Amino acid sequence: MFPIAFHPIYKHPLPEGHRFPMLKYDLLPQQLLHEGTALPSDFFEPEICAIKHVLAIHKKQYVDDLLNLTLDPRAARKIGFPLSKELVEREFRITQGTIIGAQKSFKSKVSFNIAGGTHHAFSNQGEAFCMLNDQAIASQFLLDNKLAKKILIIDLDVHQGNGTAEIFQNNSNVFTFSTHGKTNYPFKKEKSDLDIAFADNTTDDEFLKTISSVIPQLIETHKPDFIFYLAGVDILASDKLGKLGCTLDGCKKRDQLVFELCVKYEIPVQVSMGGGYSREINTIIEAHANTYRAAKSIF
Repeated sequence: MFPIAFHPIYKHPLPEGHRFPMLKYDLLPQQLLHEGTALPSDFFEPEICAIKHVLAIHKKQYVDDLLNLTLDPRAARKIGFPLSKELVEREFRITQGTIIGAQKSFKSKVSFNIAGGTHHAFSNQGEAFCMLNDQAIASQFLLDNKLAKKILIIDLDVHQGNGTAEIFQNNSNVFTFSTHGKTNYPFKKEKSDLDIAFADNTTDDEFLKTISSVIPQLIETHKPDFIFYLAGVDILASDKLGKLGCTLDGCKKRDQLVFELCVKYEIPVQVSMGGGYSREINTIIEAHANTYRAAKSIF
């Protein structure tokens, strides 16, 4: 149906205390397979991303410090995970999954990464559980290999894509669009090409009305030939780290809107998961699964 990058957690164990919010990376594929939204043949496990692709976006000293586990303690604390060889390797695999997915999207029209959406990774530092910016690296890969000329990054996570904004602040070939909670982390926002900050408790109606007006205008104006979509489900009212007031149905309609526009304008799209931190794991899985269900019904 569509390609899905998958990174088994059991191969790259996470530190104690981080297991619960990351259970979704194992449970979501199981749910998609159980209900028939995806087939086993849809999944692929990527290799480690080539260092040259990473260095097209991230500073060499930062990448070397990640690989050698020599990050300054303060810089490591910003990331939030105790650094380990396994976690750094997993980040490189996640990034390669987004690159491969993007390439596959030219044929399949849409591809997914069960992980990814690491939009808080800057060119020279990581933060908030993000070490490498997967969609930024994949964007540059498409540009460097002349697979795309103009890219639109649609980031609808509850948190601003601050790392992505910093990385592409001087790149006219990539347009960065971020919607997010005005009072949500990061408290110091970067400047995307377009930022829309929503007030606390923003409902489905306002959220959907806004993006249904803005995104078509962006496509018409900038004429991207590829879209990266960060489909974080932390816009839900139930999210522990978010402050918006959207429902499961509103979140699914958001995804449908993005996919319908990709089909209408015949633009391939790669989708990374992004955030989702509701108290009930069932809510997280249902919200993320809705993104795949929406794609299946539209593409």
